[in-house]
Amino acid sequence: MTDVASPWVSVPAPAKLNLMLHITGRRPDGYHNLQTLFQFLDYSDWLEFRCRGDDLLTLTPDIDGVERESNLIIRAARVLQNLAKEKGITVPGADIRLTKRLPMGGGLGGGSSDAATTLLTLNQIWQLGQSLDQLARIGLGLGADVPVFIYGQAAFAEGVGEQLTPVPQLEEKWFLVVRPDVHVNTAEIFSHKCLTRNTPAINMRTALEQGGDNDCQQIVSMIYPEVGNALNLLNKYSLAKMTGTGACIFSSFDSEAAAAKVAEQLPAEYEHFIAQGVNHSPAHKLLFRPS
Repeated sequence: MTDVASPWVSVPAPAKLNLMLHITGRRPDGYHNLQTLFQFLDYSDWLEFRCRGDDLLTLTPDIDGVERESNLIIRAARVLQNLAKEKGITVPGADIRLTKRLPMGGGLGGGSSDAATTLLTLNQIWQLGQSLDQLARIGLGLGADVPVFIYGQAAFAEGVGEQLTPVPQLEEKWFLVVRPDVHVNTAEIFSHKCLTRNTPAINMRTALEQGGDNDCQQIVSMIYPEVGNALNLLNKYSLAKMTGTGACIFSSFDSEAAAAKVAEQLPAEYEHFIAQGVNHSPAHKLLFRPS
């Protein structure tokens, strides 16, 4: 039975962009060593949370092709519930509602961001007192990108993406993000025999001053021609890059108006949105704002 007196808490789960993504080596465990620059976008999924009168976890709506218990939101909530039980803390269940705006398989970190927002919010609602470092360790078990959303700061990432150095000085440009109509399989890209895995490592200063490429972009464009076609189209107007393992691509602009002008040139079949890059997560701005 749901405790109807419990109010809903609504929190964003923002998108991220990989402004560059270098693969510097393959590890013995099969994972890859990366170097990447993460920046958030002021464009988000939205999650609503409400405590229940029992210990059940619910998530609505269902997502096609994703079993409820496999969803990162439920998995994140379940981990915190189990942690509370181990500590002898009694916590209620939760009703969770998801408004999905970030495309699955788009390279925008939607699933990881949803998991991070779930960890951050339920940690507060259930008063578990876990630090950001503790939540980041939990999040890493759910996905390599989860910690950056837990810490909520633009960052230079190394390792599998978990070694984070905050980068507060990134310029907060406007981005036109285009989503080709394709779902990229990340595992397929990282296991591909032609993937570049030996890009020389650089330091953060070089990444900030000179930028970098996305080592996955060529392989994704080869396997998924829709991505290559979208890159070729957007490159006619502004330098285009792919984020993560795709499928979304982006160009940066100095103003919203400049991004909108290019967006007007796109064929109608290309889904897209315009958002500003931000160095501080919108979820953190809401959850940790002064009372």
